[in-house]
Amino acid sequence: MAGTGNPAPRQPRNPAQRPTPPARPAGSAPAPLRKPPQVLMIKKEDEAAPDPPLAPTASGPASATPVAPAPVAAPVRPPSPAADDDDRFDLAGIEGLTMADLLGPATDRRGGSARSAGRAPAATEAAPGESSRQARTVDDFDFDEEAFLAALDENAPVGTTGEVVQGVVIGMESDGVYVDIGGKAPGFMPKSECGLGVITNLKERFPKGLPIEVLVTREQNADGMVTISARALALRQSWEKVRQLEKEGKVVQVKVNGFNRGGVTCDLEGLRGFIPRSQLNEGENHEALIGQTLGVAFLEVNAETRKLVLSEKRAATAARFATLEVGQLVEGQVVSIKPYGFFVDLGGVSGLLHQSSITGGALRDLREAFQQGEHLKALITAVDPARGRIALNTALLEGPPGELLIAKDTVMAEAEDRAHRARSLLRQQEQDAG
Repeated sequence: MAGTGNPAPRQPRNPAQRPTPPARPAGSAPAPLRKPPQVLMIKKEDEAAPDPPLAPTASGPASATPVAPAPVAAPVRPPSPAADDDDRFDLAGIEGLTMADLLGPATDRRGGSARSAGRAPAATEAAPGESSRQARTVDDFDFDEEAFLAALDENAPVGTTGEVVQGVVIGMESDGVYVDIGGKAPGFMPKSECGLGVITNLKERFPKGLPIEVLVTREQNADGMVTISARALALRQSWEKVRQLEKEGKVVQVKVNGFNRGGVTCDLEGLRGFIPRSQLNEGENHEALIGQTLGVAFLEVNAETRKLVLSEKRAATAARFATLEVGQLVEGQVVSIKPYGFFVDLGGVSGLLHQSSITGGALRDLREAFQQGEHLKALITAVDPARGRIALNTALLEGPPGELLIAKDTVMAEAEDRAHRARSLLRQQEQDAG
């Protein structure tokens, strides 16, 4: 009824009244059947299952096309735990076995039946009548210790940097000399390292078979060859000799071979020495000294920096030191008074009379013993030419301690006789100290 707002009740559909599809023309191919929709649930853990073959359906008399049924979900298997190497390979069963145990008897290795896959190597037993195999140690193998050490000695490197070695000349080239020093390859000495100065003829200077002493300057290369030098060895020996001369306070003779604004140069034991103008007796006209021979002493000797500084003026002092020795009685003049003692001029050199060596008595003031400009006699107790120091002593000339303070003139007058007794005392002190 219109206007009531209530819809009409829905009538059930009669199955007989369903619409029928239009008829196909005769002789046309049958339409393919539609597959029903399929739902497949795939989990990550499951493996993809293959599709089963399609089963035929009897939906129509003229159709024989197979229709696939709905796939069945594969059962979900729990993930198996990963096996470790010990469980997979049974490592515990092969602990303590040797290679001989793993390989088995010799007959099996030559062509016997193969071991079964499940048979553990530890279960292998020795054949009847054979003793069981034991693990072999290093002592079971052939080892010659002497031959091994000899092989090491043969291949050991010969010569380290800075080492002095003996060798024999075995050949030469235009650029150097080959020397046999005992290595697997000869040592090579470049022409510039064959000696001090200029060498014009190597064959005359280094004939074959000549034994020489050289210094290793570079260790062996990939071919086993060592670089050696006769010049470096000569320089090392020259520096050692010069240091000894300086220590002894010697005066040496040198020949001037060059000059510059600061002084002149010379040659000493193959080393280049320098004499400053201030250390020359004729420093104002030092150019005229070329070719002259001078007596010089050492001011500085330093092999690391290659500095060799000499002095002509100091040579006079060194010459004076050469005439002095311990126990000698000398006469001099007081030139300076210091809080710790007197400086005494001994004729070109100065000596120190320390306050502890003046007298054996109590000394309140140094001037109680000597005044500046006064002459005195004293014994030398120490000489250091390298440092230019001389130690003097007047207390050894005394009889009773303090005699110098009350009878100085007597002590000085009898100084010669008293010096003999004092020398014996000094020698005794040296022996006790030694």
